[in-house]
Amino acid sequence: MADTPLPSPDPVAGLIDIPLPREASLWPQTWEAQIAAVLLLVGVALAVWRFVHCRRLNRYRREALSELTRIERNAQGSRENMLTPLALLVRRTALAAFPREQIAPLFGATWLSFLDRSYGGHEFSQGVGRLLAEGPYQPLPASADDAKSLAVLVRHWIRGHHA
Repeated sequence: MADTPLPSPDPVAGLIDIPLPREASLWPQTWEAQIAAVLLLVGVALAVWRFVHCRRLNRYRREALSELTRIERNAQGSRENMLTPLALLVRRTALAAFPREQIAPLFGATWLSFLDRSYGGHEFSQGVGRLLAEGPYQPLPASADDAKSLAVLVRHWIRGHHA
């Protein structure tokens, strides 16, 4: 018989797999880096907690500003007296921000004085803010300019009062 070549063995069969390196850990290897990572996570958690806490504390402000915008929109289309809704809004906002025992008995000049103290100005007792105490009880509505000025003052008070 003639020499017939034998089938050649699979050339890949004799190769040896290359050992793969260990999987790299995502956790820092040095203790300094581990402490820094933990401090970073704690800092982020505290920042998120503080943001949520402040947002909850100031929810009444956002709601009051929203209602003030609604009052201003409603008053633009009509000649209705907007002093009563503004006075009620300021009172409810103060009740949300300060202890009820401190706010409930205040009226007239003492109420305006309290608003001045909590805001850091004199616009309530000496300026257009006097309309909050007197205006709702007047037979004629306040002028449009006075009502706008009072709405601006109320907006500043809602944003800037401090408990």
